[in-house]
Amino acid sequence: MKIVANTSCSTGIAHTYMAAENLEIAAKEKGYEIKVETQGSIGAENILTLEDIQAADAVVIAASTSVNKDRFYGKRLIEVDVNEGINNGLELLEKALVAPVYKAGEKEAEEKQVKTSKSGIYSHLMTGVSYMIPFVVTGGICIALAFAFGGINAKGDLAQSINEFGGIAMGLMWPILAGYIAFSIADRPGLVPGMLAGMLASSMNAGFLGALLGGFLAGYTIILLKKVLKLPSAFSGLLPVLILPVLSSLFVGFLMKFVIGIPITAINEGIMNWLNSLSGVNSILLGLLLGAMMAIDLAGPIGKAAYFFGVASLTNLGAGETSEIMAAVMISGMVPPLAMALSSTVLGKNIYTNEEREAGKTAWVLGLSFISEGAIPFAAADPFRVLASVTVGSAITGALSMLFKCGIAVPHGGFFIFFIPGSITNILMYIVALAVGTVISGVLVTVLKTQAGRKASTL
Repeated sequence: MKIVANTSCSTGIAHTYMAAENLEIAAKEKGYEIKVETQGSIGAENILTLEDIQAADAVVIAASTSVNKDRFYGKRLIEVDVNEGINNGLELLEKALVAPVYKAGEKEAEEKQVKTSKSGIYSHLMTGVSYMIPFVVTGGICIALAFAFGGINAKGDLAQSINEFGGIAMGLMWPILAGYIAFSIADRPGLVPGMLAGMLASSMNAGFLGALLGGFLAGYTIILLKKVLKLPSAFSGLLPVLILPVLSSLFVGFLMKFVIGIPITAINEGIMNWLNSLSGVNSILLGLLLGAMMAIDLAGPIGKAAYFFGVASLTNLGAGETSEIMAAVMISGMVPPLAMALSSTVLGKNIYTNEEREAGKTAWVLGLSFISEGAIPFAAADPFRVLASVTVGSAITGALSMLFKCGIAVPHGGFFIFFIPGSITNILMYIVALAVGTVISGVLVTVLKTQAGRKASTL
């Protein structure tokens, strides 16, 4: 049997490659031949050729972003979330071999145009997120480097230039988010009204919520116009390059500017003012909540919601200012892989398999890089004990970060940002918060797994 697969996640950093690896391991175990194309952060790798697809008996798509399935026409195809590829490789391969043959008929075309299910909406959102994150990370790192070269106020031509580059990259994140949400819904015609909606959200200070709603509005506006507008075949070529972009941009632009944008801006500013007013116990509770959210599904939908909450708090600050919320979010997201690395390579080597110990070595690097997905291999094998343990440690770390009033000026980078002067306030206590949460989670998961092993041995 020969199978081809495509894996993709919103960030293209960890889930993409974990799913690919698990599918390859499952295929080897079953004696199948497999080729997996990964849509990662650096683009498509191990690309499936026409010959690969034609020779395949089945297709597996494990992705949390929208994937063009046209090239798989006529093949047995199963499409699931990327987490299914990580957790259920063997089952997916078996299901793929008896899956329905993919044909882009009326039903599939309708589903492609209007996805009302939660999985469809989430897929559109994650497509926008996957394109946006590199802008956020690049912009944040550039701003941090500007602090390193020119102090907290980025003085000097070099520092000012780098700071300008960072500001431009960060400024593009809302247009990119909205544009590629619309692109996921309506293909290329959605880009223009989507990016316009994102720019309006940015200029009106409507933030993440404005860009999110604008992207969906733009995408579904294009879908509606395609159904309503019926032109003679001689003029049909004008639809995607002229008529659809102009009409949709006017409609979406006016709605954003005079209807939707105004209340969303008020909501966004109200939330930011409320966050800035938090202090004492309230801020600690917020840190506790955000920390738990960052660990409970290891960078899944809940974790991403907390992350964008932090990013939103950062984008409303001036030059040289740091966000306590973003600091709590990032440090909490580092805890799960670091805790599992500590448990599997130091505290409880004997309770893990050789593969898990090797994964633990990698988890050190992933944790320091703020890639929470580094804990996924452990959670897949023992979800209850692992997720419960890392959630406790991450929540405590988030609370301590807020208690110590630690702040950060960038939205990503992990431990490597610690070496850039001015990027973190109260850095010593920030490290303490990370260490405390990591140790608590590491000890907790080691104890729980040891007790479980003892109970199993007595049965």
